[in-house]
Amino acid sequence: MKTILAIVILLILDITFSQILIDNILIDNVIQTMEKPISILAVLCSSSYKKIQIYKALNKGNSSPIYMQYSDEYFSLPPTYVMDQYTTFLINLSCPNVSYYLEKSKQANYFRSPYRWIIFNNNEIKYENNTNFIPAALSKINIFPDSEVIYIHQAQKGGLEFHLIYKVSYNREWQTELYGVYDVKENFKKLDKVAESAAIRRLNLDGYEIKICYVLTNSDSINHLTDGIDDHIDTITKVNFPTTNQLLDFLNARRKFIFADTWGYRHNNTWNGMTGYLVRGEVEIGGSPMFFTTERVSIVEYISSPTPTRSKFVFQQPKLSYENNLFLLSFRKSVWYSIVALIVLLFWALLIVAIWEWKKYNHEMHAREDDPGVLRANVKDVALLVFGATCQQGSPVELKGSLGRTVMLVLFLTVMFLYTSYAANIVALLQSSSSQIKTLEDLLHSRIKFGVHDTVYNRYYFSTATESVRKAIYDTKIAPPGVEPRFMSIEEGVKKIRQGLFAFHMETGVGYKFVGKYFEEGEKCGLQEIQYLQVIDPWLAVRKNTPFMEMFKIGTKRIHEHGLQNRQNRLLYEHKPRCSGREANFVSVSMVDCYPALLVLSYGTLIATVVLIIEFLYNKWKIMYRQIRII
Repeated sequence: MKTILAIVILLILDITFSQILIDNILIDNVIQTMEKPISILAVLCSSSYKKIQIYKALNKGNSSPIYMQYSDEYFSLPPTYVMDQYTTFLINLSCPNVSYYLEKSKQANYFRSPYRWIIFNNNEIKYENNTNFIPAALSKINIFPDSEVIYIHQAQKGGLEFHLIYKVSYNREWQTELYGVYDVKENFKKLDKVAESAAIRRLNLDGYEIKICYVLTNSDSINHLTDGIDDHIDTITKVNFPTTNQLLDFLNARRKFIFADTWGYRHNNTWNGMTGYLVRGEVEIGGSPMFFTTERVSIVEYISSPTPTRSKFVFQQPKLSYENNLFLLSFRKSVWYSIVALIVLLFWALLIVAIWEWKKYNHEMHAREDDPGVLRANVKDVALLVFGATCQQGSPVELKGSLGRTVMLVLFLTVMFLYTSYAANIVALLQSSSSQIKTLEDLLHSRIKFGVHDTVYNRYYFSTATESVRKAIYDTKIAPPGVEPRFMSIEEGVKKIRQGLFAFHMETGVGYKFVGKYFEEGEKCGLQEIQYLQVIDPWLAVRKNTPFMEMFKIGTKRIHEHGLQNRQNRLLYEHKPRCSGREANFVSVSMVDCYPALLVLSYGTLIATVVLIIEFLYNKWKIMYRQIRII
C-alpha cells in the first residue's frame, strides 16, 4: 500500500514539476531568444496569480512594456496597434477550449508568417502515427513552410526539446527542426542553425509539385520555348521559362505547367487568364512577368522584376524641315535683325552717295540721263539694286564716282559673305533631325502616322485608356472611326519606322532586334522613344498568401546574382542601338525641304503676273486716253 502511495505522489510531483518547468522556460529562456515581442496572446489556463507572475517576469528589466492578453475563455484578435511580426501566441494544449482557439486562428491565417507560436502540453498527449511527439490536435492546422511554430515536449532522455514544426503541404508529413534543448544542468540552449530565417532553412521542398502558369499568345510557342525559333513571339515568356524552371530546381520541387492566352484582366468582377489562376489559387506562381498595376496589387503578390523591358513608341525623328522653315532657321533672330539693319544702312548710304554724285556731275546731266548704266538717284532704283544684290543678282547700273563704287563694293561683299554663311547653314540643317517631339502630346500633334504591335496587352491598354492625350491617340491615330485599328506585326512595324514618319509601339527589347536586322548603321541614329503605357517593368507574380513566397524571392535573387537571368535577357533582348555611322547617312533633299522656296517662287510668279496684267491694262488705258484727248 505504501509503495502504491509513493508512486502516486511521485507522479503528481512529476506533473507539477513539469508545469513549473515549462512556464519558467517560456518566460526566462525561449521568448528571450526571439526578437523581443511587443504583444503576447496566451491560452495557458493558469491561475490569476500565475498570470500576474508571468506578466511581471516578461516585463522585468524592459524599457518598453509587453502587451499580454489572455484568451482562456474566448477567441481574441491580436491588437491592431502592434505590427504582426511582434505578435507571439503562447498556447497550452491541455486547456479545454484550445481546439476552438486553434481552429479560429487557422481560419484567420494566424499560423502564417509573420506570427510566431509557442505550443506545449502539460498533460499526456495522443501522438500521431508518423511522428514521435507532435499531438493530434495540430494535425488539421495549416502549419506551412512560412510558419514559425515551436512545440515543446519532454525528451526521451530527460529535459525538454523545442522543435520548429511545419508541413510542405496539408497532405505531407511533418517536418521538424530542433530549435533548442533544456536540461537542469545546462539550462536552455538554442541551436545556431536556427539563427537563419525559416525560408532559407526550408528551401528543400522534397519533390513537392508546384503549379506554374505561363502566358502564350501564339499556340505554336509551346513547341519553341527553348529552341530560339520565333523568339520575337511570346518573348517575355520564353526569356523567363528557363529561369523559373531553375527556380523550381533550386527548391527541389516538381512542376506542373498550365498555359493561358492572356495575362488576365477583370471582367464582371472576375479575373481571366494567368491572374485568374493566381486569384483562384490554382497555381502558385505566374511564370510570365506582368505589369505592376493598382488593380492587381491587392489580389497577387509581386516578388521580382527579372526582365527590364518596356513597351514604347519608337520612331525616327523627322527631318527638321517637317517641323520648321529651314530658310528661317539659318540665323538666330538677333542675327536676322542685324542683317536687316545692315542692309537698310547700306541702302541709305548708297542713296545718299547717288544723290551727291548726281549733284556733283550736274553739268553732265544730259549725258548721264541718256546713259542707261548710271544708277538713278531715287528710292525705287536704289532699293531694286540693293534687293538684287541681296539675292545675289548682278546690277546693270552703277555709280561712276570712286565713292559710289566703294559703297557698291562694300554692299556686294557684305551680301556675298552673308549668302555663303546662309547657304552653309542651310546644307547643315537639311541633314539635321527635329528634336521638338519629346512628349506624347507632341507626337499626337505631329504629322507622324501610328502603329501598334498586335499583342493582348496592347489591345487592352490602348482601348481602355482614359487619360485625354492617350485616349486621343487611340481615337484619332490608331483606331479612327471607319478605319481598321492599326495593330500589326512587329516586323511590319519596324519596316515602316525605317521608311520614316511612322511611330510604332512595341516592346523595345524585341523590336530592336529587328532594327538591327533591317536598319543601316546611319539610320539607327535618329531613333527616339516615348513611353505610352503608365506602368513599370513587368514583375513575376505569385499567389496571395502562398507559403513559398519568401523562398521564391530568395531563389529569384540568387538566379539574378549568379547571372542566369541576365544571360537569358541578353539572348532574347537587345538594347537601343548605338549611333555609329551618322556621317554615312546622307539625307537627300525632298520637296518638303524646298517647300518654302517653292512657295516664294509661286507667290512671286503670281504677283509678277498680276503686276504684268496691271501694267498691260494701264498702258492700254493710257493709249486709249491719249486717243480720246486727240479726238
